[in-house]
Amino acid sequence: MINSIISSISIALNAEFGDRYKNYKEKKQDLEEPCFFIQCLNSTQRLFLNKRYFKKNQFCIQYFPETSNKNEECLAVAERLLECLECLTVNSDLVMGTKMYYEVVDNILHFFVNYDMFVYKIAETIPTMQKVSTKTSVKGQVIK
Repeated sequence: MINSIISSISIALNAEFGDRYKNYKEKKQDLEEPCFFIQCLNSTQRLFLNKRYFKKNQFCIQYFPETSNKNEECLAVAERLLECLECLTVNSDLVMGTKMYYEVVDNILHFFVNYDMFVYKIAETIPTMQKVSTKTSVKGQVIK
């Protein structure tokens, strides 16, 4: 599920910013700027009802600017991220981004967003028995 969300974020970033911006899932020494780095900070799951679970997934999308005016570029990109990451298509379902906020630290944009959703776990089906026969007795009488 997490990898599907990361792929959907990458697709949304590519649609908004184009091919000029690279998307990374792992930090590397030689990043080609401008680029985005997508990571899942944490994911929690709790039982809701029966086989339904509520999953909270917090992501951080870091943006590494290329121009000399890095702070201004980071703020402009953050405004665009608020729009393009508001709603994603994950496994043909729409998922809303919540708790979106951003901060610029050391000329790098850190954009935080949660993609929370309900999931339904399908239990394994156990084959049923074909026939059952019992033999009981009540005070000396045999009952079938």
